[in-house]
Formats: sequence, structure tokens, C-alpha cells
Amino acid sequence: MAVDPRQVVAGFLTLSMFVMLGNMIKHDHFTPVGAGQEELGLEATGIESNEIKIADTTEMTKVNKAGVDLPKETAEEIRPCWSKPRSNVQESKGFVTFSLTMGPEYHISQITDAVVIARYLGATLVLPEIRGNELGKRRKFEDMYDVDKFMTSLDGVVKVVHSLPNAVSSKKPAVVRVPNRVTEEFITGTIEPIFQRNNYLRLATIFSSVSLKQKESGNKDLDSTACLAMFSGLQLKPEFSAVAKHMLDKLKEISEKSDGMVIAIDLQTELLEKKICKTNGGARRRGCYYPQEVVHFLKKVGFSADTTIYLTETWWHKSLDTLKEAFPNTYTKDDIMPAANKGEFLKSGDSYLARALDLKICSESDVFVPAIPGLFYGHVAGKRIAAGLTNIIVPAPVSSSSALASEFVSTYVSKKSHLAYSCYC
Repeated sequence: MAVDPRQVVAGFLTLSMFVMLGNMIKHDHFTPVGAGQEELGLEATGIESNEIKIADTTEMTKVNKAGVDLPKETAEEIRPCWSKPRSNVQESKGFVTFSLTMGPEYHISQITDAVVIARYLGATLVLPEIRGNELGKRRKFEDMYDVDKFMTSLDGVVKVVHSLPNAVSSKKPAVVRVPNRVTEEFITGTIEPIFQRNNYLRLATIFSSVSLKQKESGNKDLDSTACLAMFSGLQLKPEFSAVAKHMLDKLKEISEKSDGMVIAIDLQTELLEKKICKTNGGARRRGCYYPQEVVHFLKKVGFSADTTIYLTETWWHKSLDTLKEAFPNTYTKDDIMPAANKGEFLKSGDSYLARALDLKICSESDVFVPAIPGLFYGHVAGKRIAAGLTNIIVPAPVSSSSALASEFVSTYVSKKSHLAYSCYC
């Protein structure tokens, strides 16, 4: 009985997702860093843990309008440290196909790896389809993302086509499992030999690690290609971006009536209900924060009751009541999304679209607070760094009566450890 390669890829991706989730459950935790203070440990998922200190070079502001001290965001324009890869116009040596899976924060990494591989092999990249969480649920790339922007950004770097030629599509691809943030060594040692035997590949990105830390590479061309793909290529299609902008504008309008600050918090009750956050052993070790803990943290670092808060939740949940009581201006997508858009974004059962709005709003809010570790936090941090929006505050227990918010700045920023700092300066 013949086996569809796409089913094989789906199996790989499903297994990868469970392995990654298992690692998060097992390893993500708080780790004490000082007397009376702890950190949100994110190292197991590759997301930098937040040490309770900031770099000596970080410039501090006076207390802002909200009564919270935050590092001063750069007033200078952030510029790419890389130039667009040289034009690579040559006859295609084959085709690279893949699918976007597991959500928009994973899509960014999947796109980046596929573009880097196609560039190195001199292959044509086929626009991916987007596979939903439910079996058989899929959509076209252009149904979610700006296909013209994507293809234009890669013009001269990688040839991109909408579909395979008929003569190729009738053949079976070689399925290749690819580790996230694929290296030149892996391409030359594993992928290239397969491509030389079968110039029709189907990639399955494996997220055994989701590290977005900087790492050394001797190939500047591939580094520039990765920067281009990660930060310039993938954008929501204009009508979806407009919905996110409308929601953020509404939040800012509300905030202007109070303290003038919008905080976006990535907090998902679904994960909390599945008891992803656990306490192990004698020391308190957790992978994420519950609503009441977030409230405690925000109050201790000085955020006022008038602060406007956006939660990456679709619907209101009773466990969020403690946030609403402490910060009345707290909203979910259902609270602030235009009624005309709710059917498509909230009631369609497609969580990818809702999560894509979260990604954009969290990337552009005044402050971002990741209460849950993972790739979403990493990619939001990258987008904010690239835009000069470096107010990213990672929660931690505060035993004293108060603390400075600046002491909890993400080490992605304070240590400049995020790969975005190798792409922008």
C-alpha cells in the first residue's frame, strides 16, 4: 500500500510537537537568582532566562507616566546589519516544498529554514500550504499571508513559485527532517547528498529546540538570507494586519484616558488548565505564571490600576477575574475586536488567525510581558528588538514590598543575546 509523503511529514511534525511539549513540561521553571528573588527559567525551550539584573550599558529613564521605571528605548533608527544577499539568478537545480504548521510563531522559523536551504541548494521554493491543528484542515499561503510581499522580498535571492510543475508533482519527494535553525553543516552533510539523488525535497522542521540566541556562523550569505527571511519576508495580508491595527488603536485610545500605556501579556489559561506549570522538589520551579501571580508581579513593580492590559486570550475565562479586579482595563480579543471580524477570527475554529493577531499586537504594544515561555516569546522579542521596542518585562516572584520593573528586563535585551541583534544594530 502506497504511503503519501505528506502523511509521513504530518507524523513527524506531530511527534515533534509532543516532544517539544514534553520538554517544556519537564524543564521550564523558575530558578532562584538571589535572596528573595527568582527568575522565570526558559532555557529548556531555548528561550533565555531572565536574570534579575540589567546590562551596565542600559540607559534608564525617570519614572514614566504610569509610575513604572523602564529602560529607555532607543530613539535612533534601527538599521539592518546585513545587506540583501547577492542576486543568485541561475537555472533551478530542483524543488523544495514544505508546510506551515503549529501556529504563526512556528511559521516564521519554518519559512526561514526553507529559504536558507533553497538558497544554499540553488533550488526553487514552492509556496507552502498552511495546515491546521485538525487533520485535513488546510489553507493556501495567500489566505493568511501577503504573498506579493513575500515573493518580492526574495526576488533575486530564491526563486519562488506557486506550485510544482506537473512533471514533478507526479513524483514522490524525498522527505527530510530538518532541525530548527538549520546549519550549513547539516545542509552539506545531510540535505545536499539527498538532493543530489532526488532533486524534489519535502522538508519537515523539527522543534527539539527553539533557541533564538545568537550563534556563530562562517557563512555571511546564509546569515543574511536568514535575517531577510525572518524579519522581512513573512507578513500578514493587509486586511488581517488592519484588524490587528484597529485592535491596538482601540487599546491605545483607552489607555490615553488613564496612564497612556498598553501592556500585552501572553497568558493562556488552556495551558494552565492542563497543568503545564508544575512545582517540583523543594525549590519552586515553574514554566509559566498564573493570573494571580501576574497580578502580584505587576503591582509590585509599580503598574497602576489604570493600566490598559491586552491578554492573548480569545474569550474571557473565570480564572482571569483576578486580573480584571486589579486592572479593570483588561481585555481579550473578544472584547476589542470589531464584531464584523469575529466570525472569521474567533468563531471559525482556526486558532492560527487569532494567534497571528496576538503576535502582531504583542510586537507593537508599549510593554510585552511573557507569562509563558516558548517560541512565541522569542519571535515577539525579535520583532520588538528590530523595531526598537525593547520594553520586555519577564515576571518573577517579588518577596519585597516593591521592586523596579527595570530589574526584570528580558535578558534577550539586557544581554543582547537574541539573534535579532546580529541582524539589526
